[in-house]
Amino acid sequence: MAAWLTSLQTDTPQEGFELALKLARKGVGYTQPDAEVRDRLRQEYAEDADSLTMASQVVAIHFQTVAAANNYWK
Repeated sequence: MAAWLTSLQTDTPQEGFELALKLARKGVGYTQPDAEVRDRLRQEYAEDADSLTMASQVVAIHFQTVAAANNYWK
Protein backbone atom coordinates (compact mmCIF):
# COMPACT_ATOMS: atom_id res chain seq x y z
CA MET A 1 0.00 0.00 0.00
CA ALA A 2 1.37 3.40 -0.96
CA ALA A 3 2.18 5.86 1.79
CA TRP A 4 -0.37 8.67 1.89
CA LEU A 5 0.42 10.26 5.25
CA THR A 6 3.72 12.05 4.93
CA SER A 7 3.25 14.63 7.70
CA LEU A 8 0.82 15.93 10.28
CA GLN A 9 1.98 19.47 9.52
CA THR A 10 -0.62 21.79 8.01
CA ASP A 11 -0.58 25.51 7.29
CA THR A 12 -3.92 26.34 8.89
CA PRO A 13 -6.39 24.94 11.41
CA GLN A 14 -8.85 24.38 8.53
CA GLU A 15 -6.32 22.19 6.74
CA GLY A 16 -5.70 20.44 10.06
CA PHE A 17 -9.39 19.69 10.45
CA GLU A 18 -9.56 18.35 6.91
CA LEU A 19 -6.59 16.10 7.71
CA ALA A 20 -8.39 14.90 10.84
CA LEU A 21 -11.40 13.98 8.71
CA LYS A 22 -9.15 12.11 6.30
CA LEU A 23 -7.51 10.23 9.18
CA ALA A 24 -10.94 9.17 10.42
CA ARG A 25 -12.04 8.01 6.96
CA LYS A 26 -8.80 6.13 6.38
CA GLY A 27 -9.16 4.45 9.76
CA VAL A 28 -12.56 3.13 8.77
CA GLY A 29 -11.20 1.99 5.41
CA TYR A 30 -8.34 0.09 7.01
CA THR A 31 -10.65 -1.43 9.62
CA GLN A 32 -13.27 -2.52 7.06
CA PRO A 33 -11.65 -2.69 3.61
CA ASP A 34 -14.82 -4.01 1.91
CA ALA A 35 -16.57 -0.95 0.43
CA GLU A 36 -19.80 -2.91 -0.02
CA VAL A 37 -19.93 -3.68 3.69
CA ARG A 38 -19.17 -0.04 4.57
CA ASP A 39 -21.97 1.12 2.27
CA ARG A 40 -24.41 -1.31 3.85
CA LEU A 41 -23.44 -0.29 7.39
CA ARG A 42 -23.66 3.42 6.55
CA GLN A 43 -27.43 3.03 6.19
CA GLU A 44 -27.60 1.81 9.78
CA TYR A 45 -25.54 4.53 11.45
CA ALA A 46 -26.51 7.47 9.23
CA GLU A 47 -29.62 8.14 11.28
CA ASP A 48 -28.33 6.98 14.67
CA ALA A 49 -27.48 9.97 16.88
CA ASP A 50 -25.13 7.95 19.10
CA SER A 51 -23.17 6.64 16.12
CA LEU A 52 -22.87 10.11 14.61
CA THR A 53 -21.72 11.51 17.95
CA MET A 54 -19.06 8.80 18.18
CA ALA A 55 -17.89 9.56 14.66
CA SER A 56 -17.56 13.23 15.60
CA GLN A 57 -15.57 12.21 18.67
CA VAL A 58 -13.11 10.24 16.52
CA VAL A 59 -12.59 13.28 14.29
CA ALA A 60 -12.12 15.49 17.36
CA ILE A 61 -9.44 13.17 18.74
CA HIS A 62 -7.62 13.20 15.41
CA PHE A 63 -7.90 17.01 15.33
CA GLN A 64 -6.36 17.22 18.80
CA THR A 65 -3.43 15.17 17.55
CA VAL A 66 -2.96 17.29 14.42
CA ALA A 67 -3.28 20.53 16.40
CA ALA A 68 -0.64 19.40 18.87
CA ALA A 69 1.67 18.40 16.01
CA ASN A 70 1.28 21.92 14.64
CA ASN A 71 1.86 23.65 17.99
CA TYR A 72 -1.77 24.82 17.77
CA TRP A 73 -0.81 27.03 14.78
CA LYS A 74 0.91 29.59 17.00
